[in-house]
Amino acid sequence: MATDTKEVKAIARYIGMSPFKVRRVLDQIRGRSYREALIILEFMPYRACDPVLKVLRSAAANAEHNEGLDRASLIVSTAFADQGPVFKRYQPRAQGRAYQIRKPTCHITVAVSADPDAV
Repeated sequence: MATDTKEVKAIARYIGMSPFKVRRVLDQIRGRSYREALIILEFMPYRACDPVLKVLRSAAANAEHNEGLDRASLIVSTAFADQGPVFKRYQPRAQGRAYQIRKPTCHITVAVSADPDAV
């Protein structure tokens, strides 16, 4: 059975947080409907929810504007976070030493598609 479900995505790059922390949030919304994912992201207590919510809304806007899909019929088909560049900073310590601090970044990708059951 071949289905022509168009997948529309949005990407946020160089987000200043660890990809491990973002994946914890993305695992909760993957496969859910757009509205359900919005509600989950609004009430989760993690700081990673804000950029993920922004990318999800952008993907829905792309689907509506570019492909003419209805937001009510969208599902989160793909959601992942890749590691971006790691910024290296130094923290001064006692007796003239310097400890390295790694500031990780990530790239968040969220793709939505039309729910075949809603059509």
